[in-house]
Amino acid sequence: MSRAPAPHGRTGRPPLTSRAQILVAARRLIDQDGWEKLTIRRLAAEIGVGATTLYHHIRSKDDLLLLLLNHHIGQVERPRLPDDPSERIVAAATAMRDALTAWPWAAEVLSADGFVGLLDESAMWMVEAIVAGAGDHGCTPEQSVDLFRGIWYFTVGEVLVRAHSARRTDEGRPFAHRDDLDPSQVPHLAAIGVRWAALAARDIYPQGLRVLVDGLLAQATPHGAG
Repeated sequence: MSRAPAPHGRTGRPPLTSRAQILVAARRLIDQDGWEKLTIRRLAAEIGVGATTLYHHIRSKDDLLLLLLNHHIGQVERPRLPDDPSERIVAAATAMRDALTAWPWAAEVLSADGFVGLLDESAMWMVEAIVAGAGDHGCTPEQSVDLFRGIWYFTVGEVLVRAHSARRTDEGRPFAHRDDLDPSQVPHLAAIGVRWAALAARDIYPQGLRVLVDGLLAQATPHGAG
């Protein structure tokens, strides 16, 4: 059976591209080389279309990053949040840490105080849970924001330090173990010596988070009460 001729004017038409395809390809490139090296032109080449085609779906690289972030957070399973305000804050912060740990580059993109104004409402449930928990505990709006910022800085620092350390190890560039420290200059560090790396690698985020939350709430309560 002979093949029917192709319709006139359709030769060379680029393949249809969906937003889902774009997000999958963008995430693949970010996982390979980091978000800083992601460009619209590179993404278009990865998909096999022209850059102009992508602009029918996304406005800019910043727009693409936000789409990726909203999609990533949207895939995170929401835990059942406790009724107790303090426990609710800890649960939401832990979920936030786990989501960022699963994709550390997101912490780098979001490492600015104004990021809440960029995400979709559906992607801000962790922030909402923390702020609401602070409010239910008696914090003022100002104190609630201060509490969130304290948790956010602590969490982002934890995620990025661990991610960058792991990257150095994967690249064969781990930090050297120090066994030559002068006890007369730094006696406590010299006593720890090569044990530092193993001690620093322990996951103490839950303990640190608990102390941080309890401390911030204790400070805020006298001012927020009444």
